[in-house]
Amino acid sequence: MKIGLVGLPLTGKTTLFNLLTQSKIDTSNFSGKTETNVGMARVPDKRVDFFSKLYKPKKTTYAQIEFMDVAGLVTTQDGQKSGAAKFLNDVRPCDALVHVLRGFSDPDVVHVSGSVNPARDLESVEMELLFADLELIEKRIDRIKTGKKITKENAEELVLLEKCYPVLEKGGSMLDVALSEEERLSLKNFAFLTEKPRLAVVNLDEEQYRDRKYPGREALLELCREKNIPLLELCAKMELEISELPDEDRNMFMDDLGIEETGVEALARAVYQHLGLISFFTVGEDEVRAWTIREGLNAREAAGKIHSDIERGFIRAEVVKYKDIEQYGSMVKVKENGLFRLEGKEYIVMDGDIVHFRFNI
Repeated sequence: MKIGLVGLPLTGKTTLFNLLTQSKIDTSNFSGKTETNVGMARVPDKRVDFFSKLYKPKKTTYAQIEFMDVAGLVTTQDGQKSGAAKFLNDVRPCDALVHVLRGFSDPDVVHVSGSVNPARDLESVEMELLFADLELIEKRIDRIKTGKKITKENAEELVLLEKCYPVLEKGGSMLDVALSEEERLSLKNFAFLTEKPRLAVVNLDEEQYRDRKYPGREALLELCREKNIPLLELCAKMELEISELPDEDRNMFMDDLGIEETGVEALARAVYQHLGLISFFTVGEDEVRAWTIREGLNAREAAGKIHSDIERGFIRAEVVKYKDIEQYGSMVKVKENGLFRLEGKEYIVMDGDIVHFRFNI
């Protein structure tokens, strides 16, 4: 799963990337960057922490998300986009996008548009994604219509593209187009940018974070509601500093600031919810591990996440709920209370399930 951090230059994308991936990318050059940074982020999960303390395994493996810190989209004075082609090329492989918006003011870091306005900045990047999809559809429609022969497949594709175009032309996204699941699947190879799930993070200074007040907040909240884009408010610089503290000092700092969960935890949770992802667990003395799957997968499909041989030779799934083992404190007591179940291949795996797969190949 690849998540792209996108936005205008100098919004704090690289600071957030460092926070998420525990990287040490230099952020002192305020002129912005042109390369894309890539790193893995551990998904915080208190359930994994619980299992690790319970089983004391040789290895503990958290779920991971790959983040891409994409170079900022630059707008020149005449309104033309500089480097837009590279920006779009870097964004296209991502499964989801996180808009990193600037809410903080800093006289040493001048905003590329001259003023802080996160709603305007969000619209700017969203419009670039929209224009890219429109251009892609226009070119494909033209290629089909001017071709020497229109096949049955081309004709069906043309109908769908001409259904999409007017929605995007009016400012909508591919998510707004009324398409069946089969129709969306047939257009999957286009990798439309406005079809990707999007979230937004507004990067604040410490005072703004405490007060929840910053320029254009109401306009940004309204825009995110209109576009169905979840919005998180955090101070990446402060959280990065907190993350480098010893555990005891970190907890004290968070209590003083009234922070119940870190920005990393909040963002990971928002990504999972927005993408329809859940975690199930395999536990034991060798390893405690979180596995990420899409909500709605059955036991056999979930087994394939671990290894294709387990999916192919699937027999049964032994299932225990996290809340039950948390309550009773051991697998033995869970079984004594009749909360251990054997499930078949069609069982829908739920978030928090502890699963042991029986298989034979």
